Amino acid sequence: MSTTAPARRRRLGLPRRAFSQVLLTQLAIAAGVAVLATGLFLAPLSHQLDDQAMRRALSIAETTAENPQIARDLQHTPPSANGPVQREAERIRSATGAEYVVVMDLRGTRWSHADPQQIGRIVSTSPEAPLAGQKVMQIDTGTLGRSARGKVPLYDDHHHIVGAVSVGIAYTSVRARLIDAIPGLLAYAGGALAVGALAAWLVSRRVQRQTRDLAFSDIAALLAEREAMLHGIREGVVALDRDGRVRLLNDEARRLLGIGDEAVGRSLDEALGEGRTTDVLAGRVTGTDLLTVRGQRVLVANRMPTDDGGAVATLRDRTELEQLGRELDSTRGLIDALRAQDHEHANRMHTLLGLLELEMYDDAVEFVGEVVGDHRATAEQVTEKIQDPLLAALLVGKATVAAERGVALWISDRTWLPDRLVDPRGLVTVVGNLVDNALDAVAATPHARVEVELLTQGRSAVLRVRDTGPGIPAELRELVFTEGWSTKRPPAHGKRGIGLSLVRRLAERQGGSATVGTAHGGGAEFTVVLPEALEEGAAPAPAAAPAGSLAPAGPVTTGGAVAAGGPPVSGPATVASGTATVASGTAASPASAASAASADEEAR
Repeated sequence: MSTTAPARRRRLGLPRRAFSQVLLTQLAIAAGVAVLATGLFLAPLSHQLDDQAMRRALSIAETTAENPQIARDLQHTPPSANGPVQREAERIRSATGAEYVVVMDLRGTRWSHADPQQIGRIVSTSPEAPLAGQKVMQIDTGTLGRSARGKVPLYDDHHHIVGAVSVGIAYTSVRARLIDAIPGLLAYAGGALAVGALAAWLVSRRVQRQTRDLAFSDIAALLAEREAMLHGIREGVVALDRDGRVRLLNDEARRLLGIGDEAVGRSLDEALGEGRTTDVLAGRVTGTDLLTVRGQRVLVANRMPTDDGGAVATLRDRTELEQLGRELDSTRGLIDALRAQDHEHANRMHTLLGLLELEMYDDAVEFVGEVVGDHRATAEQVTEKIQDPLLAALLVGKATVAAERGVALWISDRTWLPDRLVDPRGLVTVVGNLVDNALDAVAATPHARVEVELLTQGRSAVLRVRDTGPGIPAELRELVFTEGWSTKRPPAHGKRGIGLSLVRRLAERQGGSATVGTAHGGGAEFTVVLPEALEEGAAPAPAAAPAGSLAPAGPVTTGGAVAAGGPPVSGPATVASGTATVASGTAASPASAASAASADEEAR
């Protein structure tokens, strides 16, 4: 995905970039919240100031009324601007900062007032409540204007009501306090708005970096393109989060891994189970172009970490390429064997021509008979013990390749396999891979030999392939069955480390097993057990000869190629894949040999 922002045209109105839109939105939200918070604070503040002023007035009135001298002077002196009641009331007013302190009798006549001319007059508001013994707090308008008032009854020494005390706090002072509070409140609101704007800018800058300064429409278009690309490419894509859970699977990844949408949100161990594929995708196995096997598919995986701590893994299906590469290797081996057979055939023709030119006709006839008999005897020795034509043809062909590489391929005396296999192609894959690995292990070593033993136990088949190579150390005997692990140089077409892994998978798929140990006399011995490999009612095995080893007593190799228990076969005969033909249909024909090779390479 390109990180360059696409060109965009200028438009009037709201900006198109996600960064600008987010910034403007957050600024509008911050300003709205500041205004709303200020209004919500001012409304109760005004009510609170009114309540405080009324309570203050009431408190001053109660303090004034508690002075018993005022009640005595109210009863024994007339209302006067210089009277004792006026003097005491003015003293209290000056000390408390009240707007007025009014003392009235039971008729509502004022005995004190901030304006002396109002003394002796009736109060402007009704005095019924305080004269009835009630305390009053209110905001009202009187001769001095609007004020916060507190009124209480005035008692004499005998606790009889003789009048009332009314105290007023100028409402202008209350309003002034409210107005004085507004600048500070606006300053706090402005500070909060500034902090909100800064936070909005920082968040918007982060959004700008994460969205790469794209517009929302561009992001939507890129998302649509990503979905189309992910589901359209022929590579599997698996996205993981920082906790190793599957975040995304495209269609090809579902097909290659054999999982569905239920894997999304789960860990790889839960979605795929244990195995090399899980280890590769989880990053527990590192490297590039890592080879793994999932089911019957050979996959090449690469893993790339992402900035958020997750990873993206890609999967490529190399099954067909791997098959073609192995077929190419097999074809090259057959070509080399045929080239050797061409030289062998030329030598025999020269020998036959020389016998004919020397008029040694009887010797020529005997020579031709021996050559034909060698081929027939060798093929018959294989098919007598292995009656399945695909497997017999495979071993005859492998014998030719072995002879070309200077390796003696042995068929154990105890070998017996009837023509009742449930999955002959699967067994061809197993035998072909093990024999190929054994030939690679013993090539270029003196007295190189490979022995193949196939036994039947009821419906089970037990395969053992032994060689005289260096063997496999105990600590590596499980590692050799791991996908992608190999000690050999990779072929021209790709990588190694698939054959033994497929052998074990084929065995385990049928409920069997594949193990490796040490052969008698050194070398490696691979053992594969395939339960229910034979159909029901298969012919029982004949009486087995004593168990042989890699060098049983009295074996005869035909040109260094195939050895089996039985009488010696004379002559320098060599069995060539696709050329050994036996009468009565018991030996492997060229067609069956080719079919066996094709089955082997197709399965591998």
